[in-house]
Amino acid sequence: MTLPRMLRAASRLVTARLLLQAPDAALAPEVLDFLWRNQAHFARWDPPAPADFFTLRLQRARLLRGMQEFRAGTAVRYWLRLREDPAGVVGQVHFSSIVRGAFQSAMLGYQIDQALEGQGLMREALQAGIAEMFSPRVHLHRLQAAHRPENSRSAAVLAALGFERIGVSRDYLFIDGAWRDHVLNALVNRQFISVP
Repeated sequence: MTLPRMLRAASRLVTARLLLQAPDAALAPEVLDFLWRNQAHFARWDPPAPADFFTLRLQRARLLRGMQEFRAGTAVRYWLRLREDPAGVVGQVHFSSIVRGAFQSAMLGYQIDQALEGQGLMREALQAGIAEMFSPRVHLHRLQAAHRPENSRSAAVLAALGFERIGVSRDYLFIDGAWRDHVLNALVNRQFISVP
C-alpha cells in the first residue's frame, strides 16, 4: 500500500535563524503565550476569536487537531522558534485546505511576533515552508494567499517570494468589525510533474 504524499512532509524544518515545528500538544503554553502577547496586533488582520480562544484547553485542542490534519495531509502548520532562543513560539506558517486530485493546491496563512517584524524572518520561514510544499515529498502545484489591501508587509513578502496578484475578493472575511476586501495572490510550482 502506498502512503499518501503528505505523510512524508517533514515535521521539522531548519533555516539559518529559525526552527519550524509541526503541531504538538505540548506546545500549548507557548502557543497561548504567542497569541496572547500579539492579540491586539493580530486583531486587525484576523477574524474574531471565540470567547475561550485564549485558554490552554482550547489551544491544546487546536494543536491536537493540527496533529491529526498534519498526519492526514489536509493541513500543515509549522510553529516558529528562534534558533538562538528556542524557548518560545514566535510565529506560524499554515498551509490549509489542501486539495489533491486535479487541483493539488493549498491556502497559505502566516503570523510573526510583532516585536520581530521587519527582520526578514517571515520571508525565511515562508521560503522553507513553500520549498517543503513544492518538494517531491508533498508535491503541490499551487499555493494561494490573501491579504487585506492595506497590509503592505504581507504584500511585500508575497511579491518577494514570487506570488502573483490575481485579483481582489470583495467582502472576503469578517475582520475587525466589518467585511473586508482581500487581495488574492498565487504561486505555481513550475517543477510540478504530474498528478499522481
